[in-house]
Amino acid sequence: MTSDVASAPGRWPGVTFERLPWVSRYEQGQASRNQIRLHRGPYDSSIPAAISSLAFNLDAEVASAVDDAASELARFDEQSGAIVAPFTGLLLRTEAAASSQIENLTASARAIAQAELLGTKDGSNAAQIVSNTSAMTAAVNLASSMSADAILAMHHALMQNHDPQGAGQWRSEPVWIGGSRLGPHDAHFVPPHHSRVVDAIDDLVAFMQRDDIPVLAQAAIAHAQFETIHPFTDGNGRTGRALIHAMLHGKGLTRHITVPISAGLLTEIEGYFRALDSYRQGDRDSMVMRLVDATFMGIANGKQLVAELDAIQKAWNGRIRARKGSHSWQIAQLLFEHPVVDVPLIATKLGLSASNTYAPLQPLIDAGVVVESGSRLRGRTWRSDEVLRALDSFARRARRRRH
Repeated sequence: MTSDVASAPGRWPGVTFERLPWVSRYEQGQASRNQIRLHRGPYDSSIPAAISSLAFNLDAEVASAVDDAASELARFDEQSGAIVAPFTGLLLRTEAAASSQIENLTASARAIAQAELLGTKDGSNAAQIVSNTSAMTAAVNLASSMSADAILAMHHALMQNHDPQGAGQWRSEPVWIGGSRLGPHDAHFVPPHHSRVVDAIDDLVAFMQRDDIPVLAQAAIAHAQFETIHPFTDGNGRTGRALIHAMLHGKGLTRHITVPISAGLLTEIEGYFRALDSYRQGDRDSMVMRLVDATFMGIANGKQLVAELDAIQKAWNGRIRARKGSHSWQIAQLLFEHPVVDVPLIATKLGLSASNTYAPLQPLIDAGVVVESGSRLRGRTWRSDEVLRALDSFARRARRRRH
């Protein structure tokens, strides 16, 4: 049952505010007296509108753009699904890396692949990007469950190695975006008080479960509402972008691959943040159109990556001197999922003993498909520089700002 509130095309109720008391955690000596003085007294905290039952009417031009983007998304998913089976894991990883770049977490494709291979759990950018890949994977796996528990599971997958205490837990303290660490008084945006998070998430989940809204537009609004609620102390942006893919998969718009939409957002990141600000002021369609635009940009970049990976695979056909279907070719296919491999990974994936992995590696070394690094003491690995270069090229295209 929907209401006719805010049914005008393009409009949406913006956030309202409540004044709350603030007790500073800082004392003189931890900050200047002037700074402490500026962060005393009450502050204004936002209250997101309940959206689960609002009528949803798109302007004709926006509706047409949403339909075009959805059609292109489904077409890319269907066409690519038939030819990129070996590349599916890489497409998901590129989306996770692009989403992380929006949070200024960058690393080379080789560093990311090595962190994933070694199970690195330090605070490095590469390790955090690997965790974001886990969150994306969880989002796709939980796509059929549009629930608060599914959101918590995505966040847990993202943060378990970097914030074990907060991973998969709604925040229990105020947060704010921008401004000073001393308090929320000069923040760019103050999300709702933590006591409002559970009810706001329940309303968001009810909105996501509706089936009367074009899926891409619904995902855009759900993402903007999630970022407005800001339900975690950290990892909100990456979890919120994973939520987009959970909706696209769960509602059947994508079935085979993870389309690199975050790479599209990254090409015009200032516009993305402006759209989030506008949403909070009641402009719904700016966020919808930003996701539409990002979809086309991400697909264009994804198509180029798929073409480059396909060309690499075809070039290997003329270089690898081994029987088709042999363990050598199985390792070659594995490189599209894991561009850096070691003996334990190969043995596990191919069901071989460790001692039997070296012989099928030799034809790949002879063909220049893999390069060995490391040592017997430090652990030997083999990497595909061609695949890694393709991934780094994808990342550079995503970082290239559009004016």
